[in-house]
Amino acid sequence: VTAPTILPVKSDDQILMIRPGTIILADLVDGQLLLTTSAGIVTTNETLSHFLGRAANSSLVQVSKHAALNLDHLLSLADSFSGSMSARLTNGTKTEISRKYVKELLQRLEV
Repeated sequence: VTAPTILPVKSDDQILMIRPGTIILADLVDGQLLLTTSAGIVTTNETLSHFLGRAANSSLVQVSKHAALNLDHLLSLADSFSGSMSARLTNGTKTEISRKYVKELLQRLEV
């Protein structure tokens, strides 16, 4: 399966066509999936796991129960508390990587 070039994302009043490469962070907040893209934030009711399934084989990697980041927008990783890590992304956003997902992230980065 190859990564899709366009991902249709249903927001409240429209369906947006988003290129996976423009997605910086996908984060579930209060039951809403917030997609932070290079053009702004898109809100959808889709679950994170379903969204990641549709974005198969892209640079998106899950980093916690509620978030996934785009490896192409990752600037740096730093050790955090209790085996977790902190990631800094191209738009200045920081997100925590749960220790459960650190190993998979490092494998994807081939570190």
